[in-house]
Amino acid sequence: MSVKLIAVDMDGTFLDDVKQYNRPRFLAQYARMKEQGIRFAVASGNQYYQLYSFFPEIAQEIAFVADNGAWVVCEGEDMFNGEFTVQQYNTVVDHLLTLPDVEVIASGKQWGYILKSYDPAFKLMAARYYHRLKEVDSFTGIDDVFFKFALNLPDDILAETMIALGESLEGIVVPVTSGHGSIDLIIPGLHKANGLRIVQKRWGIEDHEVVTFGDGGNDIEMLTQAGYGFAMQNAPENIRALARYQAGHNNHQAVLDVIDKVLDRDAPFN
Repeated sequence: MSVKLIAVDMDGTFLDDVKQYNRPRFLAQYARMKEQGIRFAVASGNQYYQLYSFFPEIAQEIAFVADNGAWVVCEGEDMFNGEFTVQQYNTVVDHLLTLPDVEVIASGKQWGYILKSYDPAFKLMAARYYHRLKEVDSFTGIDDVFFKFALNLPDDILAETMIALGESLEGIVVPVTSGHGSIDLIIPGLHKANGLRIVQKRWGIEDHEVVTFGDGGNDIEMLTQAGYGFAMQNAPENIRALARYQAGHNNHQAVLDVIDKVLDRDAPFN
């Protein structure tokens, strides 16, 4: 089967643990991808503006499935925006503010919003993922389009909090792990795989022609939807068990190693 699209998660997948990738190596690969008619997409829970900053040279040619699929930009064109209703947004905010160990980022189209009262260390961490981050006194009355909520909380209560949120906010959000020790609350059905379907329709690409890479719970749908879904070696065991294929460690340029196999038509791409 020929490959026509390569889609990558970022944190824990395409990026190493210091949030870098081998840019010269990838750009050389991308030139070969273009020669072979292979498209490239970034599919991440992160903010579009942050994702764009990693690929300024080619941003107008590739696709961005940002905020876990709620915002899709393809070849510089804004193609899709999911959105919480005002009532849904307020319901989620009201509930989250009752949880004492949870810090919240409300992810909007214009900005990511955090409370001024939050710990400075959390604000520094949030700024790594949100290049447009605004501190506010309150989450109420903000004029923006909201895609998701990103939650920071202690690891030892993550699993039980996910279950509780799924029950308390059923039908409004779906809790997913994002691969770096946090929870994303996404709009039901607006996951990365849905965003990739929008991109694939534009480019005329079938699922069996897609290669995806991921390491977290928010990658499950795109790993299982694609003809070639690669879980990273550093992914949790349950994610690796779901994927058809496994790549090496994110700190060892494993995604780029597999892209070489795609370009050279080595197994399993021959």
